[in-house]
Amino acid sequence: MPAAFEIRTGGDPIHIKNKKQSMADLKLRRLTELNLRLREDLDRPRVKVSEASMGLIKYTQETRDYMVPSIWGQVDKREDPYAPQQSGGCCSVM
Repeated sequence: MPAAFEIRTGGDPIHIKNKKQSMADLKLRRLTELNLRLREDLDRPRVKVSEASMGLIKYTQETRDYMVPSIWGQVDKREDPYAPQQSGGCCSVM
C-alpha cells in the first residue's frame, strides 16, 4: 500500500542556491535603481523658498490678471480674453 504522505527532502541544493542567487540579484538591481533615482533627485537644481516666494510676489504684482478686477480695475471688452466673443450667430460652419 502506498504511503498517504510523502516525505519532502530539502530539494536539489543547486536549485536552492540558484533561487537564492536570483533573489539576491533582484534585490541588488532594485537597490541600484533606487540609488540611481536618489542621485538624480540630489542633482536636481534647487531654489530657496524665499527666492521662489519673492519671484511669485513679483509676478503677481507685475502681471495683469483679468480675473481680479478689484485690483486691476475694469478691463476693456476688447482686451479681456475671458469676455464672451461677439459673433454673428451661434455656430460657424467651415
